[in-house]
Amino acid sequence: MKRDSWFPKRYADTVAKLRVPSGFLLVLAFAWLSSPTIGSLIWGLPVSLVGLLLRGWSAGHLNKNLRLATGGPYACTRNPLYLGTLVVAAGLVIASRQWTLAALFAGVFVFVYLPVIELEQQHLRSLFPGYAAYAARVPMLWPRIPPIPSEGSFQFAQYWKNQEYNALAGFLAGVALLVWKALR
Repeated sequence: MKRDSWFPKRYADTVAKLRVPSGFLLVLAFAWLSSPTIGSLIWGLPVSLVGLLLRGWSAGHLNKNLRLATGGPYACTRNPLYLGTLVVAAGLVIASRQWTLAALFAGVFVFVYLPVIELEQQHLRSLFPGYAAYAARVPMLWPRIPPIPSEGSFQFAQYWKNQEYNALAGFLAGVALLVWKALR
């Protein structure tokens, strides 16, 4: 029997439920441990902004459970939202000047997000007959450059429907906290 997952399904189902609560714990750790300077903000915040823009671009192409997203950033990676999250986190770690946060973010990504990605892949495979061919052409996380030629364009209505503005609000709150901590 071929194994579709690196993680046991029961584990992946459990951590999928913990994804949002673990995010709140990361925010608390970030707020508590960060010790930014103006210099670290200058280096880290642009990196985070790139990740946030990738997330927004991705959300504008995603029509969840109705159409397989293969255009825009989905032509380079099957999981641009998660890649964007990883880039946002990397930028925030740089801005925070706390490498313990890097280890914490990495642990959450490996033990929470990767199993969730696998669950989503299984779901997409069952929902869209063309997913297996798409997955064979496009890498799971690290982007393929140049992208596979694809169709589809960014739709602001999809960005809004996917509530990606919440990521923007969280990013702005994180920036405000970092600036406040750097200036005090």
